[in-house]
Amino acid sequence: MTPPDHTEQPSSAPVSHTLDWTAGYAHPSAWAQDFPPLSVPDMLFATASARGAMPFCDFMGRRTSYAELARDVRRAARGLQDLGFARGDRIALFLPNVPHYPVVYYGAMAAGLIVVNCSPLYSADELAHQLADAGARALVTVSAAALLPTALTLLDRGALDRMIVGSVAEALPPVKRLAFKLFKRSQTAAIPADPRITPYADLLANNGDYTPAAIDPQQDVALLQYTGGTTGVPKGAMLTHQNLTANARQVNAIDPDRDRLDRILGVLPFFHVFANTCVLNRTVANGGEVVMLPRFDARDALAAINRTRVTAMPGVPTMYQALLDHPAIAKTDFTSLRVCISGGAPLSGELKARFEERTGARLVEGYGLTESSGVVSTNPYEGLSKTGTIGQPLPATRIRLLDKEDPSRLAPPGEPGELAFAGPQVMKGYWNQQGANADLIADGFLRTGDVASVDADGYLKIVDRIKDMIAVGGFKVFPSQVEAVLYAHPAVKEALVIGVADAYRGESPQAWVALNADEIASGEVLRDWANVRLGKHERLTAVTIVDALPKTMIGKLDRKALRQMVAAQRA
Repeated sequence: MTPPDHTEQPSSAPVSHTLDWTAGYAHPSAWAQDFPPLSVPDMLFATASARGAMPFCDFMGRRTSYAELARDVRRAARGLQDLGFARGDRIALFLPNVPHYPVVYYGAMAAGLIVVNCSPLYSADELAHQLADAGARALVTVSAAALLPTALTLLDRGALDRMIVGSVAEALPPVKRLAFKLFKRSQTAAIPADPRITPYADLLANNGDYTPAAIDPQQDVALLQYTGGTTGVPKGAMLTHQNLTANARQVNAIDPDRDRLDRILGVLPFFHVFANTCVLNRTVANGGEVVMLPRFDARDALAAINRTRVTAMPGVPTMYQALLDHPAIAKTDFTSLRVCISGGAPLSGELKARFEERTGARLVEGYGLTESSGVVSTNPYEGLSKTGTIGQPLPATRIRLLDKEDPSRLAPPGEPGELAFAGPQVMKGYWNQQGANADLIADGFLRTGDVASVDADGYLKIVDRIKDMIAVGGFKVFPSQVEAVLYAHPAVKEALVIGVADAYRGESPQAWVALNADEIASGEVLRDWANVRLGKHERLTAVTIVDALPKTMIGKLDRKALRQMVAAQRA
């Protein structure tokens, strides 16, 4: 709960029951600390000034220093201003993890623009909808066959005024650049001659003498990060400069080895808020190096660990499972790897134990959401790590548990409640969604939609999402608790539980399960095995065995997609 010495209760709020867990705060820096206002470009330029010769990025063997990054960022800012972009304009990034991304990301912000992150998996219609909502008339992409044709469709429709297009080859080392041009032509698309298209190289063809924007870090939006949100409607979270830099500094503050060289394996996609904070901005904040890979591939990730001696890897559970399952792990040297941060989905105790035993690295679970600029809490990198929890809040992050039925009240003492938090990382609000803002943020505390409990040490545990709870005959069933039982069966690799309409009980819990390799089990056997371990209202009416479960772009099991798939099948 909220540390009693640091939270002011509003006069209209009920008196909070508090647990004084700050005496047991396990992170290596104090919970009570300030993060002075700081803009994103000022954070980058400060690091570049102090550590200019140090490497910022390794992309397929080509290394870029902080001085070179700062130079190109200034050139990008000048190039954007020369193209007519002005303070407050929105520019979309439709990019994988390539060196073009940080250059335009920081360059746009230096010029006072607002960056709009777009998933490389978007269809033309999905991309058009997001750009229209954000009011972005310009887009940056690369000449990849999976991206450029989609972007060109929007240009032809008149949904865009300007495109800036680079190539993956220009970011590679010379030898790999030649090989890419010779053998990877099927993966590239031709860039048409069109006055509305500016080559990336032309954007940077200037002396970098840009006009710095006058930025108010606490008020000016730096990033529109789109999310399903706590209500399930896609919305753009307005993340200010201070939101982004404060969260980067908060994450940096909990690392006991933050003064040592950091070399982060950058396989999480930068367009996602988890990577945006924990891979990109946090690394820039402490002057570390990003070992950048365009996408996650277990073989490539293991090879990068061997080649570059990475020290940390933020990821999702399915990534760690894929590394363990790949044969190349037998030839991988993990002695440089200190810590891995898992988010996006619950981390099972078995996976955590297996990964730590195999690699010797600490694997800790954390928690965050788009509206938090990335991270709210995590287990400590050293000391007590509680399996099944999301750890303790980051410094300067306050916590409340709200009544699940009436969020204007606090949850009864000792009972789970809807997690709400306040801190410098809380978004400014949703873009063009004033009504949603009023419902979601009150007294500076943002409602997450997640049901949580907290123990006396201040370790939080996510029980489930409010909207995912299954109503069974007037009782509430948490899908994650049923899934936890299924995961205890040795044949189960992945499991998702959803509520299916039931004429008698309203809803019935049903499960979809993917099995471990070489395991054989029927749905009926798993259902019966689980039901003897579940409460009466939690019992499954069916278990369906599938080859694979739907996942999001970052590898998180996707319950929403499963619901849609099941509904389509039943229709």
